[in-house]
Amino acid sequence: MNRIDDLALLVGRLLMAALLLPSGLRKATNLGGTAQYFAGLGLPAPDLMAIAAASVEVGLPILLVLGVVPRLTAFLTGGFVLLTGLIAHRFWDVADPAAVVGQQIHFLKNIAIVGGTMFYFV
Repeated sequence: MNRIDDLALLVGRLLMAALLLPSGLRKATNLGGTAQYFAGLGLPAPDLMAIAAASVEVGLPILLVLGVVPRLTAFLTGGFVLLTGLIAHRFWDVADPAAVVGQQIHFLKNIAIVGGTMFYFV
């Protein structure tokens, strides 16, 4: 690879981490609130899920930035973000039209992130 490709990959990884890491830190510093949110979504073992989500959302961005096991990191990040979109941003289940738009935006954002991880994967 040449320098511009390396720089573009680094910037892309930094931007992806800039989205995921703050979310993970918010979850990690408010595990109780995160668990309540997960319980409201009907997830099993919301306390454990909150810990897992916070760990993943803090750990994967760090691996992305460092470029550690890039293909595996890209695959895991894409899978996690896709799963998150399908679980937490189910706009098709929302009754309030205004809330539908917000959840749809979040869902499509997640799909775009998955696309970015696919580029990093290859």
